[in-house]
Amino acid sequence: MASEEWREEQQYVDHVTRRIHERVDSLQTELGGVKEEVVQIRRNFWDDVTVNVGNVDDITETHFAIRQQAELLSERERRYTNAHGVLKTLTRLLSSPFFGRIDFVEQGSKELERIYIGIGSFRDEETDEFLVYDWRAPISSLYYDHIPGPVSFEAPAGEISGEMTGKRQYVIRHGKIEVMFDAAVTIGDELLMQALGRHADAQMKSIVATIQREQNEIIRNDTSSMLIVQGAAGSGKTSAALQRVAYLLYKHRGSLEANQMVLFSPNPMFNSYVSTVLPELGEENMQQTTFQDYLQHRLGRLFELEDPFDHLEYLLTQQVTPQYETRLEGIRFKSTLAFSDALRRYVDLLLTDHMLFKSVRFRDKVVVSRREIREHFYAFEPSLKMHLRMDQLRKWVLERVDACIEEELHEPWVEDEVELLDHDDYQRAHNQVSRMKSGSDASFDDFAKEREILSRMVVNRRMAKVKRAVKRLAFVDVKGIYRQFFTDDAVLANVFAEDELPSCWREICQQTIEGLDERKLAYEDATPFLYLKELIQGMAINTAVKHLIIDEAQDYSLLQLEVLRRLFPRSRMTALGDLNQSVFAHTAGLGNAQGLVTLYGEERTQLVKLRRSYRSTEEIVRFTRGMIAGGEEIIPFERRGEKPKVVVLERPATHNERVLEEVKSLEESGYSSIAVICKSARESKLVYDQIADALSASLITKETATFVEGIVIIPAYLAKGVEFDAVVIYDGSDEAYHRELERQLFYTACTRAMHELCIVVPGRPSRFITSQQADTYALHPVN
Repeated sequence: MASEEWREEQQYVDHVTRRIHERVDSLQTELGGVKEEVVQIRRNFWDDVTVNVGNVDDITETHFAIRQQAELLSERERRYTNAHGVLKTLTRLLSSPFFGRIDFVEQGSKELERIYIGIGSFRDEETDEFLVYDWRAPISSLYYDHIPGPVSFEAPAGEISGEMTGKRQYVIRHGKIEVMFDAAVTIGDELLMQALGRHADAQMKSIVATIQREQNEIIRNDTSSMLIVQGAAGSGKTSAALQRVAYLLYKHRGSLEANQMVLFSPNPMFNSYVSTVLPELGEENMQQTTFQDYLQHRLGRLFELEDPFDHLEYLLTQQVTPQYETRLEGIRFKSTLAFSDALRRYVDLLLTDHMLFKSVRFRDKVVVSRREIREHFYAFEPSLKMHLRMDQLRKWVLERVDACIEEELHEPWVEDEVELLDHDDYQRAHNQVSRMKSGSDASFDDFAKEREILSRMVVNRRMAKVKRAVKRLAFVDVKGIYRQFFTDDAVLANVFAEDELPSCWREICQQTIEGLDERKLAYEDATPFLYLKELIQGMAINTAVKHLIIDEAQDYSLLQLEVLRRLFPRSRMTALGDLNQSVFAHTAGLGNAQGLVTLYGEERTQLVKLRRSYRSTEEIVRFTRGMIAGGEEIIPFERRGEKPKVVVLERPATHNERVLEEVKSLEESGYSSIAVICKSARESKLVYDQIADALSASLITKETATFVEGIVIIPAYLAKGVEFDAVVIYDGSDEAYHRELERQLFYTACTRAMHELCIVVPGRPSRFITSQQADTYALHPVN
């Protein structure tokens, strides 16, 4: 590019950064003043309020004085918060004020506009001119979606058409242009290559400067209730989803807040990994949780829940046990539409028969028996829906509890506990009697009335726990009802067709019952149990959340997605996943296109496929895509590197020594983020105990809350969603990875590598390696 153009662009950078500096200085001064004012208002709040309680007018005057001071304080605090947010954005812009530029001529105008695009907008207050546009602004979409020529974009006022005459990209650091070039078609490979050639970080980074057109389609989608993003490993699914959150917060500023968006992530460590993306873009982090946390919240009081990682450990390490194949078949069947449909038919059946209840008890006394509750339940109008019956039943049981309170008031135990009440309770009773006496002309026995109040106080306190349980419908025996689903042949005949049940259904039932009787709920049973519980007792819904992001959605069954849709009825859902990274045995919801459409309806559902992989080198992608069905559709980004290295050990006794050698070699090559990926947590712990000291490595477990740099030893299923400079697969033998259940786990492990992949094989290589074309990897036999 001509030096004159470079000089002009650098002058513009200097001009923008100078104006930003001036605005930053002004804001810092303003913030200091506002902060001092807030402190003064808080300190002198009551000094500026005259408290008068002489008459109604004085009280009214005091009320308005307090309200005025509170409003003044609130206004100053809002002003401080807003100014502080602007200051954070401008501080980030100082080093790199923009990364792109488009030249645009609006239709009907001859004036050329140069639109500079950065991570935030900046307007010169003196000229009222935008020096930098936010990447989320409507006009910025031209940068991501179009080539020079006739273009249009959607603005708040409607569609605006015109001609884009040029597109330019920059890398600016510390206010100096380091890279600048014109790009004709898409975000230039030079800029993308620079971004992808970096080392892995402890946190995911913003990708706004390198967003591709297909990713931009995801980010700016503001119409679909269900947006499904199916993408290859390293295709930028999660990054695009987080930029989507930032875009929606920008577009709907004032009506949408970060706390109205929830990310369901695969594990707590992943939350740490993505925690810096939104703050980098000047937005607050949304709420983050896991589906297991939700299950624990809803069912943790009833059962000891198996978490998904212990569930995976079982699948990966217990295949030699006699009941393994039965459980595997049960896991698959319980995630099918046939099973969830049967649960719904079961609830319909309960309206006419088979409903189970528990007696309501107080102090070893039956307040309402389960027989009475059942009779009252079936005395309702047959057409009355389940949730309406439960509302009516709850009210009736509470009336019986209230009647019991009246009966208990004069029991001897109450008199005993009255004697144990403290002085404050007696004083409260005395005050209440005094108020009653002053407001009544009738004479009554003060002592008797106090004793009645104290007795009622005792009984109400003791009965409060019973009332809370009744209100949450704890008298409905959901555990018994779920158990009955697997034991009662009459139920079975009514809810399943003859050909729907697996051949080992009786054995599946026996395994399920044994777990329930031990108050243990297997992972595959947790969602069906919760679904049944909510169909009977009603859904505990959240209407405040407006957007739901589900990462690693291929690990969710269709029923789990349905439960989330019901939980957040006013929310839109963005589901991100890669069916080829599904490591659970249950049927993946993302694999059921027809079922997914039923969640929100065909017209409100959109599917976007991301086929280009950016994370790994071309050599790694060409090797890994041959492992999975449809892998030929994955397009590698043209960033070259070494072929994956397959080290075959003829003497397995040297296994750990060779792993150490490979890791140290990668360290010497300058890689700072290296993962030794094992098949399971059990294997990871054994390897850690054997080689961690020699490597200064960290062990990643399901409890790890923070993603760490350096050398880590990690089970493959916990590495999902993150990336490393280099990966060493600890054991790539056919003994370790042979079953179809393990194919996608192996693929997931290999695709974590950005620059180099090494697979150490003690014995015979996995069939998932040897089935690849020989020229896609480098074989290194070691004697």
